[in-house]
Amino acid sequence: MTDSVVRKDILNLVTQAHTDGAPMYKIAPIIGCSTRTLKRWQANEQDKRTQRTDFAPANKLSKEEREYLISVANNEDYKNLSAHQIVPKLADKGIYLASESTFYRVLKEYNQLTHRHKQK
Repeated sequence: MTDSVVRKDILNLVTQAHTDGAPMYKIAPIIGCSTRTLKRWQANEQDKRTQRTDFAPANKLSKEEREYLISVANNEDYKNLSAHQIVPKLADKGIYLASESTFYRVLKEYNQLTHRHKQK
C-alpha cells in the first residue's frame, strides 16, 4: 500500500510523462504497478484494502485446548511419538484434537519439538 503523499508525487510524474507522449502501459511497469492501479489513483478512489492486525481465525485453539493438546502429546502412550504419528493414532480412536501442522506449531510453542523418541 502506497502512502498518499508518495502516491501524489508518483501521479504528478506519471501525468507529466503521459503528457510528454509516454503511453500508460509503458509507464506502469517502470513504477512497479499495473495500469489499472494508475487509473484508480487518477480517479482518486480510496484504497479499500486493509491490513488487519487484530484478525484471529475463528478456529484458533484456545489456551485450554493448547494445554490439553500438550497433555495428550506428553501422555505415556504418545510421549515418544512425533505429531506425524500422534494424529493418526488419535484418528484411529475417533479423536480429533487438531491437524498435524497445528500439533507441530503447539509443540514448538511449548519448546517440545525436540527429538521425541525413546533414545532421547
